[in-house]
Amino acid sequence: MPDLRLSPRERMVLTAVIEMYIATGEPVASQALARLFADREGLSSATIRNVMAVLGETGLLEQPHTSAGRIPTAAAFRYYVEQLTQSTRMATGHQSPSAPAPLSDARLEQIEESFSGVASSHDYLERTSHVLALISKGLGVALASSTEQQILEHIHFSRLATGKVLAVVVTQGGAVQDRVLMLEQDLSHLELETASRYLNENFRGWPIDRIRAEVTRRVDVEREAYRQLLDSVEELCRSGALVASETSPAIFVDGMANLITNEVDRERLRQMLLALEAKQRLIELLNAYVDGRQQEVRVVVGLDAASPAMQDLVLIGAPARLGGASLGTVAVIAPTRIQYQEMIQAVSYIARLSERLLDTPAD
Repeated sequence: MPDLRLSPRERMVLTAVIEMYIATGEPVASQALARLFADREGLSSATIRNVMAVLGETGLLEQPHTSAGRIPTAAAFRYYVEQLTQSTRMATGHQSPSAPAPLSDARLEQIEESFSGVASSHDYLERTSHVLALISKGLGVALASSTEQQILEHIHFSRLATGKVLAVVVTQGGAVQDRVLMLEQDLSHLELETASRYLNENFRGWPIDRIRAEVTRRVDVEREAYRQLLDSVEELCRSGALVASETSPAIFVDGMANLITNEVDRERLRQMLLALEAKQRLIELLNAYVDGRQQEVRVVVGLDAASPAMQDLVLIGAPARLGGASLGTVAVIAPTRIQYQEMIQAVSYIARLSERLLDTPAD
């Protein structure tokens, strides 16, 4: 591991190299930095070359060719990101002089317009993957949490035979679950219709596991007033009508073509895309790096732990929440030459949009 206790001068030069490399994609020469720092005393080309040599010895810069300038290593990008995120945390509650610049008015307007008309969690996550791919020129990913998919949209019961009922549950995540229930107490078509209407009118937008608990509570409190209806609903719930599905959460991916444009090594790109196209690998990647219990944006430089072909990629992700519960994860996966300041701010802003765009289920 490189020694990251840098002097102010070394930190300034390293930051300049990283930002120039992000902007141009070309190795950075000492002469270019000397022009940048022309108004600063003591920063001649020779001085800058010495500083760059020290940064190279610590593993933060590398020289692709003997006569070329220097480019930042993965360790340099990690150091750069750490400085940005530290500045962001310091700026909480007050303005820090080194805090990342906020999103421009034009970018905020673009994001707001892109989410116009979104009214469901499914639409929010799907739109998020598209918007993040668009503004990052990388891969936009939105992963529904395992609990988010189990939000009730509609339920319907059909009587198949005596004591046998088909339950069809549609969730707000777009999943359709159907199961055959074997009832101890036979229910008529009218009772089933009344039960489904009661559940749809009272619990649309509720997490399924909360519905079962609430029905049990209402049975105890309101048994006398609604005894027959609630007994029917309780029987259906007890028989498994509202059991959370164990299927994989929904994942939305947009922007594969962006990675093709930004990568020269076609064989390595092919291997990387094979890894990314396996949705289960993406789900594992987001779950490993982004904690839904945290509020902060997580930045991970170098994803070679997931696949060797992804070593030159960066993940910027954050949890999206709704009413205190996890809605899912929103993220960008892109080459390390990404505009870190803007994308950290954009991912954070879009993650917080969920609370404003979507209605929280009533208690």
